[in-house]
Amino acid sequence: MPQDDDRRSDETRDEPPQWGRGRGGPRRPGWPPGGTDIPHWLPGAVAGALILLVAVIAVMSSWYQIQPDEVGVVQRFGAYVRTTEPGLHMKFPLFIETVTKVPVQRQLKMEFGYRTARAGAQSEYAAPSSQTRAEALMLTGDLNVAEVEWSVQYRIRDPRQYLFHVRDVPRTFRDMSEAAMRQVVGDHSVDEVVTIDREKLALEVRDELQRLCDMYGIGIEVQQLVLQDVNPPDPVKPAFNEVNQAIQEKERAINDAWAEYNRTVPLAKGQAEQAIRSAEGYATERVNNAEGDAARFDAVRTEYERAPQVTRRRLYLEAMAEILPKAGRRIIIDDKAKGILPLLQLGGAVSGGAAAEAKP
Repeated sequence: MPQDDDRRSDETRDEPPQWGRGRGGPRRPGWPPGGTDIPHWLPGAVAGALILLVAVIAVMSSWYQIQPDEVGVVQRFGAYVRTTEPGLHMKFPLFIETVTKVPVQRQLKMEFGYRTARAGAQSEYAAPSSQTRAEALMLTGDLNVAEVEWSVQYRIRDPRQYLFHVRDVPRTFRDMSEAAMRQVVGDHSVDEVVTIDREKLALEVRDELQRLCDMYGIGIEVQQLVLQDVNPPDPVKPAFNEVNQAIQEKERAINDAWAEYNRTVPLAKGQAEQAIRSAEGYATERVNNAEGDAARFDAVRTEYERAPQVTRRRLYLEAMAEILPKAGRRIIIDDKAKGILPLLQLGGAVSGGAAAEAKP
């Protein structure tokens, strides 16, 4: 009967399936395939191996090493806990505590307007890209355009601020550096940016960048800012180079003039000083001689007042003793003398002739 068949199929459907029983509990007939039972020790061995593996991983993840130029920032479930110094340290294993190593003693560098492809004795630079051109192109205070390439050398001063106060610190620091450079360049003329005040401009940008870092609290200390290359754009480079050449020629002429000034003026001053000193010496000599002559005359006058005849005769004799040696060989004859016999001195001539004859 159809109704009996339906009732029988329903009863069969409601019966629980027939399961065989073994060591592992209820078992479906024909399982496992091949009729092989699972060894009773296998589940325990697998569990023991897993526990051992977790223990080894936990022990290995409990130790960490901090290098001499780094510090370790420890977080527990993502929250800041402590900062560890260089050396070997322990922490809670696995994901409970994590360590971020921050190179606080290392000087880091960021480049703007160019990129170094390979650093060395002769560094190689990458070809300019749209990003580097956009970084370098700036508007000066006199509405001219300049291409400024610079680099910033910095150090992480506060690792906690560096990691947690600002999101994406490198990107933020790059934006702040560009903003500081554009602000300072916008306050100066193109001549000051390119030639005259490059060092002053670099110091102003460094101070402004440090002020921004302190204001945002990103934990960075700006140590040095170097202007690598500052040029006008390529279309106006020839004209700008001519202007620079004219400025250099002007500076060279000024330097030559100062050199001539420094060579001539000290010489003239020296000669003038020498003339003054000679005149002063001559004046002193004349004054001293005059005073000496006056003193000598006073002394003679005093002696003359005491003994006029003796003093007059002494003065006469001293004068004749001074004058006669200068007069040469002279014969003085008294005009009252009579009967003078001229004497021809031939002794010198005779002696000279005898000497001549004696010569061979």
